[in-house]
Amino acid sequence: MKAVVLVGGEGTRLRPLTETTPKPLLPLVDRPILDHVLDHLVAHGVREVIMSSPYLEATFHPFIRSRDGVPSITWVTERKPLGTGGAIVSVLDLLGDEPFFALNGDILTDLDLRGLRTSHDTRSAAVTIALHEVDDARAFGLVERERDGRVTAFREKPRDSVPGAINAGTYLLDPAALRSWNPHTTISIETEIFPALIGRDLPVFGFGGDAYWLDLGTPEQYLRAHIDLLAGKVSGRVYDAPWIGPGASIHPEARLGTWVVVGEGGEIGGGAGLDEAVLLPDAVVGEDVVIERSIVGPGAVIGGGARLLDAVVGGGVRIAAGERLEGERRPAG
Repeated sequence: MKAVVLVGGEGTRLRPLTETTPKPLLPLVDRPILDHVLDHLVAHGVREVIMSSPYLEATFHPFIRSRDGVPSITWVTERKPLGTGGAIVSVLDLLGDEPFFALNGDILTDLDLRGLRTSHDTRSAAVTIALHEVDDARAFGLVERERDGRVTAFREKPRDSVPGAINAGTYLLDPAALRSWNPHTTISIETEIFPALIGRDLPVFGFGGDAYWLDLGTPEQYLRAHIDLLAGKVSGRVYDAPWIGPGASIHPEARLGTWVVVGEGGEIGGGAGLDEAVLLPDAVVGEDVVIERSIVGPGAVIGGGARLLDAVVGGGVRIAAGERLEGERRPAG
């Protein structure tokens, strides 16, 4: 099996964490988000992956070199942003004639990809879209289906809170269904390609289930992903809670709640208290600091007695001793 992993987004909602690091390369507990994505693909039989991005492209190359063996990774330089559809259509010549997976590189899921493939083949589908049931679809929009699972429409984001099935950002695609699009044009697969295929009466089906799924697009969701991994909510991934990375130094008088991640090389001083907090690699926390529901970027330094509540601190930022950040994002510079 082959897969296209979409890694070209700028991650604007996650700033300042994504100012120098693309979202798929941000750490997620013990390794980058993209490592989790690729490992999940390999566990379900994918052996070849194609990726491209016009944003911070050079930062991906060390990551690709660090991956040893399966899956093999082909990087295609995206000279201009091509959108979710254009990025896929532009690499069709590398994918052959068999169905392939396409997915977003910033999703945490334990979706049964083999089950999705079986559903696709059984229905002779041109496209199968993984769906996820949510209690409030306002942030996503809804996918309408017939009783047999055939997708009939994509609704705009509702104004009021309503439950329903949303597009979970993982697809199994028949290359023949996409070859009519120009490979050099910016296209959205969600708002252009899928509606066009439905309009042409091609078999587009949804694949539901009870898989864990989370879009890591905001600081709140990024923090939630760490907590859910520590809590064992994602099948196949087991972590100690709290999780302390290699080379991290924790003062014996520091207090860590259960849902805390301290990245590699992090330091926490005496009297500090952390709960529902993520410290990315090499972050330093001084004495008597309180950090709750917050994320501290790589190499950031939090001065003694500071308070971080619902805050996001960018990489390399220094927070003065005694300073209080509440509901604030502090970028570098």
